[in-house]
Amino acid sequence: MAKTYQLAVLIILTFLTLSTYAQTNHEAFQANAEVVDSVYSEILKDYRKFWVKLPENYNPKNDTKYPVVYMLDGFSLKSNLDVVYNNYWGHYMPHMILVGISNRKNRTHDLTTSKIETKRGSVFNAQSGGAEQFTQFIEDELMPKIDKDYQTSSYKTLIGHSYAGLFTINVLINHTHLFNNYISIDPSLDWDNQKLLKEAKVLLKTKTFKNKSLFVAMAAEQLHMYDETVTIDNLKENTSEFTLFSRSIVEFSECALANKQNGLQFSWKVYPEDLHGTVPLPAIRDGLVELFKWYQFKNPQMYNNPETSIETLNALLKSQEVIYKNHFGYIVPPMAEELFIGYGHMYFQTEQIEKAKLFMHKAIEYYPKSTMAYEVLADYFESVNEIDKAIKYLSKAYNINNTEQLKTRIKTLQGD
Repeated sequence: MAKTYQLAVLIILTFLTLSTYAQTNHEAFQANAEVVDSVYSEILKDYRKFWVKLPENYNPKNDTKYPVVYMLDGFSLKSNLDVVYNNYWGHYMPHMILVGISNRKNRTHDLTTSKIETKRGSVFNAQSGGAEQFTQFIEDELMPKIDKDYQTSSYKTLIGHSYAGLFTINVLINHTHLFNNYISIDPSLDWDNQKLLKEAKVLLKTKTFKNKSLFVAMAAEQLHMYDETVTIDNLKENTSEFTLFSRSIVEFSECALANKQNGLQFSWKVYPEDLHGTVPLPAIRDGLVELFKWYQFKNPQMYNNPETSIETLNALLKSQEVIYKNHFGYIVPPMAEELFIGYGHMYFQTEQIEKAKLFMHKAIEYYPKSTMAYEVLADYFESVNEIDKAIKYLSKAYNINNTEQLKTRIKTLQGD
């Protein structure tokens, strides 16, 4: 038990040393790790602004492809997605490219699914009903640009809140092929006398949603703006227009749960202490963790256990690779590069050399255009005074990424 604990501490400390290798690998693009851009849309007849955030290990020199998260109201909700992704990538979700789409202009028109002229008995002056057009913009103009400019994979997630949550449900129901995952936060399913909700109830029974996942969130701190006695438990008893918003979300969720034969992986959560404006942060966190539950690292205790055999470690890695391939639809390394390096470095520190080499060589196998594994191997051989081997691995790193830092290290070891 004590050895296992020591190993766990060692791997945590190891990650603190990896930034040097990462900087060597990725210094060429770090300045552009986050960009703000725009595209002129022939469909919308207007420019549309968006931002892109690249994962820390993104390197345009290698062939790694990344899943993409598209978030509506991207500039308004950017900090929410940033804090969730920055804290949870690795164990809970993969490295991903994040894309935030602006909806500050024509928001109601672009995100609502049908045109209305009155709402709650009053004239509704805002333009509405442009969701299909905006979906076409995403599919035919924005996605192709993102795919052209960045190393994207075919695995995509869509996040939307309020009207954008309504839009997200519409894309799932009527344009199912566009995304693998959908996160709909406080969706406005009361829109146009529940028109989309009624359509969804039919399609959830008759359409196939295999390999699609949906997480729905509902803020329940204020279910009725004039009656605080309305709770999630007695919500259905109040049929006034003031509970229609929340009742619509409940109705949709109950319908989704009742139609498991359609293959949709559905989950939802009620947030009793959150308002409509505060629920995006916890919902984005819970939604991404839930939808990527299958991604989460299996059996970390066995990797940390000094008694685990090399054969078992190999089998664990192979099993993880199969899980990822089944979900992503393409081969994905069974472990993030940083984890391979971390475990390799950890086992070097504890003098389990064959295990250390296993992780380092796996890192080289799965990330052949990265230099981190070569540099750690060089560090190890330098530490045991096998200078020729240290130079050998540094030279391999230099052949991939010919930086001055690597060149200087090689010359120093050569005594030049």
